[in-house]
Amino acid sequence: MTEERPGSADDRPAPEPTAEEQATGEPTGPREAVSGEEEPEREWWEDEGMPWKKKPGRADYACLAWFGVIAVFSLILIPTRAWLLGVAPDWLAMITGGRTAVAASGAIASTGEMPHWPIVLIVASVLSLKFDWIYWWAGKLWGRGMIEVWAGQSKRAARNYDRAERWAEKLGPIGFLIAYIPMPLPLMQVVFVLSGASGMSLKRFLIYDYIASTLWLIGYFALGWQLGEGAVAVLDWYAKIAGWVAIGLIVVVFVTSYLAQARKAREKAEKQG
Repeated sequence: MTEERPGSADDRPAPEPTAEEQATGEPTGPREAVSGEEEPEREWWEDEGMPWKKKPGRADYACLAWFGVIAVFSLILIPTRAWLLGVAPDWLAMITGGRTAVAASGAIASTGEMPHWPIVLIVASVLSLKFDWIYWWAGKLWGRGMIEVWAGQSKRAARNYDRAERWAEKLGPIGFLIAYIPMPLPLMQVVFVLSGASGMSLKRFLIYDYIASTLWLIGYFALGWQLGEGAVAVLDWYAKIAGWVAIGLIVVVFVTSYLAQARKAREKAEKQG
């Protein structure tokens, strides 16, 4: 028979409940961990690869679905752009608002073969904004969440997005104009997302974006106009091989997608194994 030592845990008086505990009937202090108790599993929407910091709602799902639309549209446009640039640059300009297509339209217009060029330029300037509002919406819903997702793809991406954020914060509204300069930094996406995150209204965002995009498109159109017949001769030559280029790009898209899926499946199998 063992002798109990004085002052053992069994003999200690229970601590007096606090006023809050007396009022609520619930302990407010830290709860001791139960032996063998497992931490609750994280929900799928709490994964680090998700842009939100809360349980997503209908708006979150809708915005994320629109990013899927952008991805699909971009894939479809890879071979389509290559083909239309040679056979119908005016239609390509109006569908995408792309600067290369607008410059090609300017070159053709300078020869008098595109009398409807004002319509091309107006439509291109409007449709160049077709997906920009989605980035603003992402910033409004998730703050920097989407930037964190992009930056998490690699160390290089993290550095580029960090630099782009610093630029965007310094430039302010001028960032819309600078964002359309071809550069290795993802400044455009960052400017758009931070606009929503900072509380900028959609109306002001679209005004800034439209002014910046239109000014650049006018510049590219004027450049094509100055190049004139020389650029048209290049386009005529390219039109002869545009179909083959488009087919080649389709093959590249499918092969790249297949390899990416195979790599993901292999990495998943390695983690499970």
